[in-house]
Amino acid sequence: MLPREMKVPKNIKLTGPTAKFIKENYYHYSSQTLKNATMACKDIINSGGKLFISIAGASSTARLGISIAKLIRAGYVCGISTTGANLEEDVFNLIAQNSYLQIPDYKDLTPEDDAALAKKRINRVTDAAIPATSMKEVEDVIIDEWKNSKERKFPHEYLTSILLSGNLKSHYQINPDESWLLAAAEHNITIVTPGWEDSTLGNVFASLVRKMEVDYNIMKMGIEAMNYLADWYLKDKSKKIFFQLGGGIAGDFPICVVPFLRQDCQMGDKVKHWDGFVQLTNAIVDEGGYSGAAPTEKITWDKISKKTPKFSIHGDFTINAPLIFNALLGE
Repeated sequence: MLPREMKVPKNIKLTGPTAKFIKENYYHYSSQTLKNATMACKDIINSGGKLFISIAGASSTARLGISIAKLIRAGYVCGISTTGANLEEDVFNLIAQNSYLQIPDYKDLTPEDDAALAKKRINRVTDAAIPATSMKEVEDVIIDEWKNSKERKFPHEYLTSILLSGNLKSHYQINPDESWLLAAAEHNITIVTPGWEDSTLGNVFASLVRKMEVDYNIMKMGIEAMNYLADWYLKDKSKKIFFQLGGGIAGDFPICVVPFLRQDCQMGDKVKHWDGFVQLTNAIVDEGGYSGAAPTEKITWDKISKKTPKFSIHGDFTINAPLIFNALLGE
């Protein structure tokens, strides 16, 4: 018996040089999966659906905001789940990119080299280093927001409030069109930031609470975020394809909204599964980590169904994601 053929839309029209390159050159292995995933995403977009993007790793520092912001402005994104680091680093990048240091030979650094960076208060993210002074500009502004807050907000709402107010506009060092958070704020995109405390600003907030300078209750946290996401998921009836960059909590938290509603809230089949799933990762399943888990594993958790179009593209997602996004945009 031959293996069952995956049903991938074959007559989807993709235009633009990136799509042309993918169609002409990608035929097997991860490249074929990338092509199939791109066509599946376009198929859902053509039917009025959108992408829900989970952002893990150092995506913002890698400047994936360039292509994600374009997707948002094109109306192709319905929601975003992001780590606290990617939330804040999109803003750090916006106002301090000129002070970032490129370290292309980072694999050759010795512990002494990294200690020297630490002594200068320069924080390395693989091949990019962010001076602490760059973060301080954002910290000063957001601390004022926290101290003067008259209502409870989610972590991202404090940052989007600052961006929309224009308080940081004079500090922009890159084209603001490259900021995915600014684009999301302008288009009122649903955002959740699970585990926000695991970030520079999250640590700063925790320290202010510890010193009793800020009231802990001004910040909405994880349980509220899940219910906020659940309300949105039930209200938004359009098709949604879950597009996961990397793994970790940014991906696992939001995809769990389906079993949360179907099982824990006992809503059963009244709640539909995600309409598609695309994962871009370089992790492998052998390590037992969520980041490398095969999409079919999610069927057992009721996150997706056996009929859900699902794709796992192995490789560097800072290379593969912009290819798919540009193909969808026709660029």
